[in-house]
Amino acid sequence: MNKFDFLKKIKIPHFGIPSIGKILFWGVTLVLAGVVFYFARDLTKCWNLTGLPGLAPASCGDSNASTQFNPEGTPIAPDASVVPAPPVSAPEVELPPAWDGASRINILFIGLDYREWQENEGPPRSDTMILFTIDPLTKTAGMLSIPRDLWVNIPGFGYSRINTAYPSGVGAQMPGGGAGLAMKTVEQLLGVPVHYYARIDFNTFVDLVNMLGCITVIPEETLVLDPVGSGPDHVKITAGGERELCGWKVLAYARTRKTEGGDTDRSRRQQQVIFALQQKIFDPETFPSLIRQAPEMYFQLQNGIHTNMPFEDAVKLAVLAKDIPPEKIQTGIIDTSMVTFDNTVLAGQAASIMKPIADKVRVLRDEIFTSTGPLSPIAQGDVNTLMRAEEARVRIADGTFTPGLDQRAGVFFQSQGMNVTEVGAADAVYNSTVVIVYGPKLYTLRYLQSTFGISHTQIKFSPDPASSVEIEIRLGSDLAGVIP
Repeated sequence: MNKFDFLKKIKIPHFGIPSIGKILFWGVTLVLAGVVFYFARDLTKCWNLTGLPGLAPASCGDSNASTQFNPEGTPIAPDASVVPAPPVSAPEVELPPAWDGASRINILFIGLDYREWQENEGPPRSDTMILFTIDPLTKTAGMLSIPRDLWVNIPGFGYSRINTAYPSGVGAQMPGGGAGLAMKTVEQLLGVPVHYYARIDFNTFVDLVNMLGCITVIPEETLVLDPVGSGPDHVKITAGGERELCGWKVLAYARTRKTEGGDTDRSRRQQQVIFALQQKIFDPETFPSLIRQAPEMYFQLQNGIHTNMPFEDAVKLAVLAKDIPPEKIQTGIIDTSMVTFDNTVLAGQAASIMKPIADKVRVLRDEIFTSTGPLSPIAQGDVNTLMRAEEARVRIADGTFTPGLDQRAGVFFQSQGMNVTEVGAADAVYNSTVVIVYGPKLYTLRYLQSTFGISHTQIKFSPDPASSVEIEIRLGSDLAGVIP
C-alpha cells in the first residue's frame, strides 16, 4: 500500500453554504463585540475616580503631572527653556484595610473650592466637611457636619481651624496628602475611625447636579444665592413651600452663610441637599438615564472627584445605601450649643474661632456613631474617674510569652478601678498591644490611650452586642514590662 493511501479514507465534513441570515448574524455579532471591547478599554484605561491596580498609559495624560509648586504651595508657571525637575513624591501611606462588608464604615466628605488655588492663594481650604457612617448590620446610616471654623489640634501642626488641615497636608506633602491629614484630624476630634474619604471640587459638583437634574428644597428663610463664576445674576428665594433649584443654584444654596444661624443653618441646608440628591439618584425614573449618561459623566467628572475607596467597596456601599430609607439616617451638626466662641490671629489677621465643648460633642457623636444612642449623661472628671464610672466589662488576654502576665494585669487594672471580668490567653502573639472595642465604652478607651499611649492604629472597633465584654485588651510585648 502506498504510504499516502490512508488519506483517501479521510472524509471531510460538508458544511454547506451558509445562509444570508447566518452571515448577517455573525457579522453584526463581530462588529458589536469590537465596539464593546474598544468602549470598555477606553473607559477603564484612564479611570482615576477610585484606586485600580496598574498604571494608566501615557496617552491618558495627567493635568497635575507637570505642575510644579513653590514652598507655599502655589503653582509655578512652566518655563519651556528649563528642564523640569523630577517631582517630589510624598511618603507612601499605608492603604486602609479591605472592608469586610459587615462592619460599620465611616467616610469623610471633603468639599473644596479650587478657585482659591487658581487665584494663587495656595492649596484650597476645605469648605465643607461631613462625616458619613453606615452600619450594614442594622441598615442605618448617619452624617455629622463639622463647621469649618472649629478650633482643633491638627496632628503635627498644632491648633488651628479645622479647614486648614487639608492645605497643611498638601503643602507639607504629608502621607496621604491633604485628605489624609484631614482624616486624622477628624479621628482625633471625634474619637472614631475614618476609613475613607471622598473629595470633590465645587465646579465638579455643579456638573454632577446638571447631569442629575433639578432638585426640590424647602427654604426656612429668605436667601440670596450668589452665582458661581461669571454670568448669572443673584437669585432671591423666599421661605415657605417647595422651591426647585438647578445647577449652580444648588451649590449656592448649600454654601451661603448669610443667615442668622451662620454655619449651623448652612450645615442644615447641605444635609437637605444631600437627601434631595439621594432621592434623585435612586428614583426609578432617573436611574436608567444615569446609566445611559455613564460615559459622559465619567469623562466630565474624573478630574474633580477623588477617593481612596477601592472600587469593590464603592460598589458594595452603593448597593447597601440604596436600601437605607431617609428615616434610618441620623443627622447631626456641631452647632453653637456645643462650642464657645473666641478670637485669635491667623496668618497675621484677626479670626473668630469655635472651640468645641468635648462632652457635648461626644454625646452627639454617640447618637450618630453607635446603635444604642448616647453612652451616658455628660460626664465630669479626669480620665480615671470617667473610666471607673463607666464600668465597662473588660477582658485581659495575654499575647506574650511572659508567665502569669494575664493574672498580674488583671489585678493591676482592677486596682486602678477597671471592671475586669475575664482573663486568659490571646489568640496569637502580639508585639504591640491591641484593644478591641465591642461595645460603646469610650471612656475606658480614652483611659488606655492617655495612660499607656495606645494609638489609633492599635484600636479595632468591632461592635458586637452579644459579646460578654465591651473592651478586650490583648497584651503585647510593649506592655509586658509595664505591668507590675
